[in-house]
Amino acid sequence: MPQGATRFARIRDGLEQVRLSPGPTAWTYEFLLFGFKQAWACLFGGLMLALLLGTHFFYPADAPWHRYDFLTCAALAIQAAMLAFRLETPREAIVIGAFHVIGTIMELFKTYAGSWIYPEASVLHIGAVPLFSGFMYAAVGSYIARIWRIFDFKFTRYPSAWATAILACAIYVNFFAHHWLPDIRLFLFGTAVLLFGRTGIWFTPWRQPRRMPLLLGLALVAMFIWFAENIGTFANAWTYPDQRDGWRMVSIAKLGSWYLLMIISFVLVALIHGVRRPDQIR
Repeated sequence: MPQGATRFARIRDGLEQVRLSPGPTAWTYEFLLFGFKQAWACLFGGLMLALLLGTHFFYPADAPWHRYDFLTCAALAIQAAMLAFRLETPREAIVIGAFHVIGTIMELFKTYAGSWIYPEASVLHIGAVPLFSGFMYAAVGSYIARIWRIFDFKFTRYPSAWATAILACAIYVNFFAHHWLPDIRLFLFGTAVLLFGRTGIWFTPWRQPRRMPLLLGLALVAMFIWFAENIGTFANAWTYPDQRDGWRMVSIAKLGSWYLLMIISFVLVALIHGVRRPDQIR
């Protein structure tokens, strides 16, 4: 174990040293270890969701701070604590920062276009966008960056970096341009299939590397983000036009948007972390 390893890396190493005979007990242990690692990768996002729900139900109406400002400061405190206690690496913090900037730019445009609104007041904001909103995107980046390391991701038939970067840029531009130009998301979905259709992602829950089609993995994560989005809108963190008269579940069509955002997210983290093949040793 390297001297600079995070606290979680030392815990994970201990759990991975467990030796069990092949059979149901070993399969159960691997499944539980997989869940534990997933939960740890979701730590930042999970804490943010807990804050959204907790402040929705319990934040005092006469508090000296606006709720949104409290959320911004709390998110900064969580980020600082994760770095201070070595629960997160500096490289992962860079990923989070990049996602915060990218997400805030999109938020500024989307709120201006009326795609959604932030119904509560705040002091810490840019335009109509409270600063805590960028941490919602940062939570996605945090999850991908952390899970990349925790499960020791490797890839087969991963497309060239320049092709994936062009696709990610086209998806990002389309999030803005479709307000004036034809929406090309179907073309973008097709291009993603052409680029990543044969790409396999290898991950190691315990001892044995497992394989999954990359596009399937991205779809599963997009689905969980959609569930988290429903929690966020229920907590009145932001509101879509069809929720102004009362909360309702976010349209299932939003899964497509989250799927495209997952591609952007994955490509960005790949450019920062690098892509390794199964024959490459850590």
